Amino acid sequence: MTDRPDSVMGLVELARRSFGQAGLANPAADARLLVGGLLRLSHGQIVAGHDAAVAAGDAQRVRAAIERRLRHEPVHRILGHRSFHDLDLRLSPATLEPRPDTEILVDHILPYLKTIIANKGNAQVLDLGTGTGAIALSLLKQCPEAVATGTDIAPEALVTAQQNAHLNGLSDRFSTVQSHWFVEIDGRFDIIVSNPPYIRTDVIKALAPDVRDFDPPAALDGGPDGLDAYRAIAAGAKDHLDDDGLVALEIGFDQKTDVAKIFQACGFSLLEAARDYGGNDRVLLFR
Repeated sequence: MTDRPDSVMGLVELARRSFGQAGLANPAADARLLVGGLLRLSHGQIVAGHDAAVAAGDAQRVRAAIERRLRHEPVHRILGHRSFHDLDLRLSPATLEPRPDTEILVDHILPYLKTIIANKGNAQVLDLGTGTGAIALSLLKQCPEAVATGTDIAPEALVTAQQNAHLNGLSDRFSTVQSHWFVEIDGRFDIIVSNPPYIRTDVIKALAPDVRDFDPPAALDGGPDGLDAYRAIAAGAKDHLDDDGLVALEIGFDQKTDVAKIFQACGFSLLEAARDYGGNDRVLLFR
């Protein structure tokens, strides 16, 4: 096996070695993902074409991307897109990078959404702080009878969400509104969902640089106790939730009790709780 810098495997090995020496987590996986993504090669294609020569311009792009990763820029931000729940989503500086744990939120909403559609023939979804549109678009992908509205305070995020809806063939059932929580929202919805900012302000500076320096601060900062967004959602949800409607939320690993108390004080009851892949509390559903 050759280790030429201008071969596919040579570039993968260069990336792996550089990431390992820099102490980055998962250097081998990041190397394969970065090089494969830039050269549009699957893992199998990388293995099968390990000795294939890479054009000089492409090799230069890979080396530049390796340098960006060494500065802690996440691989998917370098690539500009990420897979989420069978969708391919563009990323932008104004959007949080959707992560696998949020797919658990989608998975737990889907049975309820399908039941609503079975009973009513359709369903209205409101995604507060939609970012890339990941949650709303995933629900629409699985439920053709549903329509969704995505809100965000950042107009650039709404542009990205609209692009993702178009790229995934869902733009006819997805609309956006620039709004701070419910301020600009009219009407009622069957499901209100959100992955809001929930990190305490004083913790943000201690986050890994991959998150702290590249995810938008407004998508991370949940206020002094991390619960500001939940208070706003709980206070406004009743006025916008249809009969037998559902509020579904992603939460921080240590926030289950506090968020449940906030919603119970506003007249909601906890319907279901779920944990993420690491065994941490991550999803709460309320009636």
